[in-house]
Amino acid sequence: MFKQMAVRVKTEEKEKKQPEEEKNLERLRAMTGPLTAWYEASRRMLPWRECPTAYSVWVSEIMLQQTRIEAVKPYYDRFMEALPDVAALAEVEEDRLMKLWEGLGYYNRARNLKKAAQMIVREYNGTLPSDYKELMKLPGIGSYTAGAIASIVYKEAVPAVDGNVLRVLSRIFASREDISRQQVKKSREEMLLKVLPQTDPGSFNQAVMELGETICLPNGKPLCESCPVKKLCLAFRDHLEETLPVKSPPRKRRIEERTVCILEYQDQIGLCRRPDSGLLASLYELPNVEGHLTREQLPMAFDLKKEEIIQIEALPEAKHIFSHVEWRMIGYRIVLGRELGKRLIPAKKEELKTIYPLPNAFSRYTKLIK
Repeated sequence: MFKQMAVRVKTEEKEKKQPEEEKNLERLRAMTGPLTAWYEASRRMLPWRECPTAYSVWVSEIMLQQTRIEAVKPYYDRFMEALPDVAALAEVEEDRLMKLWEGLGYYNRARNLKKAAQMIVREYNGTLPSDYKELMKLPGIGSYTAGAIASIVYKEAVPAVDGNVLRVLSRIFASREDISRQQVKKSREEMLLKVLPQTDPGSFNQAVMELGETICLPNGKPLCESCPVKKLCLAFRDHLEETLPVKSPPRKRRIEERTVCILEYQDQIGLCRRPDSGLLASLYELPNVEGHLTREQLPMAFDLKKEEIIQIEALPEAKHIFSHVEWRMIGYRIVLGRELGKRLIPAKKEELKTIYPLPNAFSRYTKLIK
């Protein structure tokens, strides 16, 4: 008896859910035309959009992860000038690659680009595969990036679902599902797969992303009056646009206090290299230690003798936020009267601009190097 009741409840839930899904699919079908027309008329002119190739779309999409479009533009231009194709990326030296990526953060993205380029040269004759499933086999390429490349360049009717797309669809459907859940993303991909235009799926994918980036904004009030599909949006109809989407809060960050030093001798700056694994793996850095040290503690902490120090200058405090760690830093400039020790890499000040990749975490202090 109880088993029959459970089956009946599940059946009723399925029947109730089905019409809702069908209605959402109809909304997606109805928004395809006006949204694509709006995109063609209003889209921003971006360097990777004008003559898209698989390589340019790939590089731009990897750069755009965790980074704003306006911030990416100069890095993209510099990167493409230095490494114009897959072969150049596959052969570039690690330090050169990291220097080109300097300032974008999340450096494993760059390492995966090179790994994938080497795989493309080795297994795909130097050309990015034109199939979505084959693209997914490459290091650093997930469903979103594979969907972007396959739909924009190769016209394969596959979705490209990122945070912008999830936010737009949550508002269109007035959905209270948590968009940080992988199952929700998968569900949206499956829905889009049913309605994507077969002739130009890339334009539709980009249109939804563009809507999320320029109108259906993540923080504060979205620009609903300018939205080409507001008549189809349930969140707009029900005044829920500022409460949706639902997203679980990020994990609380661990706070770390650090003391950073600019160690100078004539025209040289002392650098260290981080371990090959972990946070900021293999990158160069300014010498730093855990904790906030006083002037008196500096010589012992940085293996210096007091008589070798000409000057100690306190520098401003700084903060840098990683995904799960927050560094709260104090800094000192220490001018030395002898050559930098063996534990340090002596870098000429001019070389900091051209050779040594230093992560953004130290930018507050590298800007103070005269």
